[in-house]
Amino acid sequence: MPVITCIDDLKRLHRRRTPRMFYDYAESGSWTEQTFRENTSDFEKIHLRQRVAIDMTGRSTASKMIGQDVSMPVGLAPVGLTGMQSADGEIKAARAAEKFGVPFTLSTLSICSIEDVAAHTEKPFWMQVYTLKDDDFMQRLFDRAKAAKCSAAVITVDLQLLGQRHKDIKNGLSAPPKLTAKSVADMMTKVRWGLGMLGTKRRNFGNVIGHAKGVTDGSSLATWTAEAFDQALDWDRIRQFRKMWDGPLIIKGIMDPRDALEALNVGADAIIVSNHGGRQLDGALSSIRVLPGILDTVGDKIEVHLDSGIRSGQDVLKALAMGAKGTYIGRAYVNGLGAMGEAGVTKALEVIHKELDVSMGLCGRRDVTSLDRDILMVPEAFEGRWQ
Repeated sequence: MPVITCIDDLKRLHRRRTPRMFYDYAESGSWTEQTFRENTSDFEKIHLRQRVAIDMTGRSTASKMIGQDVSMPVGLAPVGLTGMQSADGEIKAARAAEKFGVPFTLSTLSICSIEDVAAHTEKPFWMQVYTLKDDDFMQRLFDRAKAAKCSAAVITVDLQLLGQRHKDIKNGLSAPPKLTAKSVADMMTKVRWGLGMLGTKRRNFGNVIGHAKGVTDGSSLATWTAEAFDQALDWDRIRQFRKMWDGPLIIKGIMDPRDALEALNVGADAIIVSNHGGRQLDGALSSIRVLPGILDTVGDKIEVHLDSGIRSGQDVLKALAMGAKGTYIGRAYVNGLGAMGEAGVTKALEVIHKELDVSMGLCGRRDVTSLDRDILMVPEAFEGRWQ
């Protein structure tokens, strides 16, 4: 087994072992990819304050996210097509998260269905939903999540329009992959991946096909998807979704203090400051840059989490010290999944946990719940001075 010391090690293996269209799907942003890049580079602008001769024994990364116990405040973000990175990928990732004691969030556009994941796990997971026009499908999706004992719903609100991702178009991204001379030549070099896919029956969108009205195969799915997303979405519509789900609710995709207040007003339990990993509005600020302004606006009236750009335990540490109560990894765990399956997701979590734990100690802190900005050195005008 290769020696893995950081997420980049997993990323290199992921690239080598997974068909290009699925690796590129994970490792790309929209348009020029400016926001995709700055999500990570902006973390590098924040420095940590080292302290010495302070008792660093008995450290704890245990915390809570929306009242649920977590071994560290790092959830697995919803990622579509995860089951194309590795056969039965959502099941593998959910199992790894369960054993590690962190939340796993299943995407509506997953390959494995809600029922598939529930059948192969013991602890509750979270369910992500989009803001779709089809009320019947939405209500039944929430009901299926409840039947599977999902302990939270995550509503993604930043996908009314789909940001263009050039690589996906050029690669002909689809699930299952279309068999072209180019894709077949690529897949023939990914033997481990191919054998895994031959051994599973889960190769399409398990939460939609057979569940959405009139969607029985890949071609009807494409038609449904093109019409399903609600460009007329407003906060009143989100209130309707809130009535469909009476459990803990998280709203994902908040990048402006005004929208944070709206999320508070519809009765959400938490918000996720997120720009969809740089996959939607290119040219938007990074999540970590807008976090302070959102925290200043909502204070402790609602739990604030952060997603987009986290590739290390130090990124987690910085986000928590800035005031976030939880963080999420998407690409980092997908890199692990594509590299080594369930063991790779576990390795990604181990890498991030170790770096969070050690870095926290070297900053003179023993408890992740007591972090504050005193351990950070943030550049002046980090949030920007905009006209």
